[in-house]
Amino acid sequence: MAFLAFVACSEDRAPFNYRGLAFTMPVTQFVDSLVARGFAVDSAASDSGQTVVLAGENMPYRVLVAFSGEQLQVVQESYIADNNDSTRVMWQRLHDNLEKELDAWPDCPILKDDHKVANFDTSDGFISVILENTYTPTLTVRYTPKKEEK
Repeated sequence: MAFLAFVACSEDRAPFNYRGLAFTMPVTQFVDSLVARGFAVDSAASDSGQTVVLAGENMPYRVLVAFSGEQLQVVQESYIADNNDSTRVMWQRLHDNLEKELDAWPDCPILKDDHKVANFDTSDGFISVILENTYTPTLTVRYTPKKEEK
């Protein structure tokens, strides 16, 4: 019995990640991994010192990677949609999938028809699903690691 407790407590926990890519990766390796998955760097929208924007021909979203030095700060997906109804459906689908994947209920400080926010608190990061349908359909998913306390 003691052995089982030891194994359970010493189990390696996966670090906070974006679609399987750990936030502990260096930025260049992280971006290279996204490029290998079919994304291309949008150099016109990127700021080489703080952000990289990636888009893929067959991808329904763009990815913004914000960093400081070689440390990832935030990864944000911005979904492309035709109308407000489609973003509402996408928001609900993303919300439900994260609920199942994380086995957790989100904090939803805003739940209106055209503005919804669902914040999922993981052990070492936050995932926010944000819908803002004011003038144009806008749906984003933001991955933010928790800052380590020193």
